[in-house]
Parts: sequence; structure tokens; C-alpha cells
Amino acid sequence: MAMSFVYLGVMLAVTLLYFLLLKRPIFEAIFVSFIVLLTIGGKWGKVIDYLNTGLKTSLLYSMFVFAAMSIILTKTGIIDSAVEIILALLGRITGGAGYVAVVSSAFMGALSGSGPGNVMATGSITIPAMKKSGFPSELAGNIEIASSCLGNMIPPSATIVAALGVLNGINPDMEYSTGQFWMVCWGCSVWFILQRLIMVYIFCKKYKVKPMAKEDVPKLGETIKKGWRGLLLPFIIFVPFLLDFLFKDTFFTERLGKDGAKFMSSSLLYFVAGLAAIYAILIVKKKDNVKIPAMVKTFGDSIKSIVPTIAVCLVGYMFGALFNDLEIAAGIEEGIGSLSLGKVGLCLIIPLLTCVMGIAIVGSSMVVVFGAIFIKLFEAVGVDPLLTAAMLPCICAVMSNMVPPIAPAFLAGHTLSEADFGKSVKNDIWWIVAQYVIEVLILLGLLPVFGL
Repeated sequence: MAMSFVYLGVMLAVTLLYFLLLKRPIFEAIFVSFIVLLTIGGKWGKVIDYLNTGLKTSLLYSMFVFAAMSIILTKTGIIDSAVEIILALLGRITGGAGYVAVVSSAFMGALSGSGPGNVMATGSITIPAMKKSGFPSELAGNIEIASSCLGNMIPPSATIVAALGVLNGINPDMEYSTGQFWMVCWGCSVWFILQRLIMVYIFCKKYKVKPMAKEDVPKLGETIKKGWRGLLLPFIIFVPFLLDFLFKDTFFTERLGKDGAKFMSSSLLYFVAGLAAIYAILIVKKKDNVKIPAMVKTFGDSIKSIVPTIAVCLVGYMFGALFNDLEIAAGIEEGIGSLSLGKVGLCLIIPLLTCVMGIAIVGSSMVVVFGAIFIKLFEAVGVDPLLTAAMLPCICAVMSNMVPPIAPAFLAGHTLSEADFGKSVKNDIWWIVAQYVIEVLILLGLLPVFGL
């Protein structure tokens, strides 16, 4: 058991030092820590097996599909049209720029699955608008940071796919349908969106924030006329999973059989992404942007943003196999279990632990490497495995993007806001604490979640 924590300490130390001292990409730092652990553990003879384990994980390829969908949605400008409609609806109310940041950033973040990328995309619009309305610079930056990070835990984010892979690994018979899993993820995310909206309201009162200037708010009629087709996109993504959730065990099982319904459920990850992408291509007005030469160039330019995410998850799956051989997962599970923390103690400690680990380990990798351990620990104290799996992207990926000093989303938001670093950190603490409290309340079952 002691060696399990030594191995874990080595992994965290190598990742953190390599990233901070050598200024190398985080996926490269994680790979180096894998090589170091492979050497220390004397498992070089099984390196091909670990690689095969990662490459045979079908959900790894689902992440490619969702990354491609995100690129197409961004290229066609459908997301921009939706943001304009949100701006037209909420911009005129007191503190409207803050509410626009929460709603639009959560929406865009879910489609892109990238907290830092979403901060840079929507933050370039929302942060200046908030500052102009009277939000202090540090507050404007942190509202955008906290809201954009929601994308990591709201389907169809790629991190959600990674969490589903962990759940399926523990339950190979796929006890839970894909639709049900996504419903629970959406059910959890509602509480965090509400929490952010409430905090925006409180801060607006504190700083006496004003509505956005009339000239900065587009006319609702014009935005709807221009972008109403884009509003159908969430329904195209949502409805298939809702139908799978409601009718998998009845309508679909009766007609396709148990295995047929199971495979139909798992194929939704590919089908929905493709359907959304095709819809976006069909309704876009500037057809030149979606012609084959233009799309080839778009995907070529986007490789650098896709590869790190996929590489992190691939190494994460390889880490999972190595952890099993070195009995690290079992040791950590035994060590934490021996503390007899109980349900309340575990719900308090694990989110705090992932918050600290997120400083050195990227969220999606943490989901893959440690997800199974967390699910088993929580299940032992009575927490539904489905709920734990749905919360993995939240307690791992969201927090790792919010906690300074090296959180990517935090650094992106701080840069755009041009605020004093110390003030940004102090204000960020409020959002981190609120995030932590909601996480604990959901895991304890004190906040009802749709789909369970």
C-alpha cells in the first residue's frame, strides 16, 4: 500500500516539474511521467500491451468524432449566432453581460469541450462587455473562467466520453445506457449553472453593475431571423439521448433485442456528432467555408488543438493499465478505505484531493487514470456509481482549469481581463469554494439530480 502512494508521488512530481521547469506541453509531461513510472516499476516488457489497451478503447475514437464536430460547428459560425441571440435576450437586464457570459460560455464550452479555448473565444466578447458595464476586471475574468469550465462537464464534451469509458470499464455489461448517463450529466450541470447565475446576481448588487449599453446589444428580432436555425442544434444533440434514456429498456429492447438496444445506445456517440455536423454544414450560408478544400485546411490548422487532448487520454488509458499491474489503484483504494471516512468524509476529501491533484494532472487524464478508483470508493459508502461517473469531469476537469497558479483557463481569463494577478486569485477563491460546495452536496445526495 505504501508503494502505491510513492508511485503516485513520483508521477505527480515528474509531471509538475517537467511542465513548470522545462515549459513543455502538459501531454508531453504526462508521457514522461509514464516512462519514469514504467522504468521504476520494471514493466518495460509490457509496454506494447499498455499501448494496445489504450488504442483498443473505443471511446478514445469517440473523442476524435466530437473534436471534429466542434471544429465544424466553430467554422460554420452556428455557435456565434446562438451567442448573439443570448446576448439580445439578456444584455438589457442589470448585469446582463455577466449572465450572457454564464449561459453562452456554458453552451459553447459544452460543444468545444475546452475550458481555456472557450475562455479565449467567448471571453474576447464577454469580458470587455462586463468591464464596460461596471464589473471589476478580476470579476469579469473569473465569471468567464468559471462559466467556460462548465463545458468540461456538460455533454457533448469529450471529457464526458472519457468518464463514460471509465464507467463502462467497471460495468462491462453496460448496465447504464448512454442516454441515461448523459441525462445525469446534464442533471448535475444544472446546479452549477444556477450557482454561477446566483453568484453573478450577488456580485452585481455588490458592485452596482449596470445593464449593457444599448448600442452593444443586438436587436432580438434580427438575431433570431439570422440565427434561429442554430437554436435547433441543442435539440438535435439532446433528443436522441433523451429517447434512449426513456425507451431503451422498452421500445428499443422489444424491437432490437437486449444486445441491439445496447449497441444502438453506444453508437449514439458517433451518430449524434455526425448528425450535428451535417446539420451545421447544410444550414450555413457561406458555403465556401464548408467546401472540401476549406475543411481540409481547417482540420489541418486544428491538429495542434486536437492532438494534445487525444494524447492525454491515450496515455491516461495506458496509465490505467500500468496502475493495475503495479497495484497502485488497489493500494490507493485500500489506503483511503482504511481511513474509514464514511460517506460524508469521502465526499469532502475526494473533491479536495482532485482539486490539489489538478495542479499537476490535466483533468481528462485524471478522469481516466483515477476515475475507477473514485467510483469504487464512493460505491463502497453508498454513492451511486452512475452519479460518481457523471461527476468525474466536474471534480477533475473543471477544478483543474480553475485552480491557480497554472490552470490554463484561469491564465487565459486573467490575461484577457488585464486584472491584477493577486486580485484575480482572491476573487477566484470565491468561485472555487462555491464549486466545491456544490460538488459535495450533489455527491451526498442533498441536491436531486435528474436521471437517477
